[in-house]
Amino acid sequence: MIVTALRDILGTDQDVSGPGWNSRRLLLASDGMGFSLTDTVIKKGALLEIEYTHHLEACYCVEGNGQIKTSDDETWHPVEPFTLYALDQHDRHMVRATDADLRLVCVFNPPLSGGEVHRKDGSYAPSS
Repeated sequence: MIVTALRDILGTDQDVSGPGWNSRRLLLASDGMGFSLTDTVIKKGALLEIEYTHHLEACYCVEGNGQIKTSDDETWHPVEPFTLYALDQHDRHMVRATDADLRLVCVFNPPLSGGEVHRKDGSYAPSS
């Protein structure tokens, strides 16, 4: 069994951040679960353009308000508590936090190794 508290991850190498976001990696590839799980915060006012070419991602909003759209779509979809979005086609997308920080619980497949940060194209490198 694996038991992890967020407070034990804060300030460690599993607490990864970049411009406009912070990802606390709760489960990693090394945990052997076949997926990773993060507690991610997108900062109020941030607009991120991301494309996970090597990962599928599902996000469940637990706090805050924001919006998401794929780059091919003009429609912004609301993201609010108890809303899920899944990027099942390696979708290039934009996500923004509107009136407060947006807090998401995210699952990645294949799992993250831990230190990933967004590259210039918005993706993470392939998992090793």
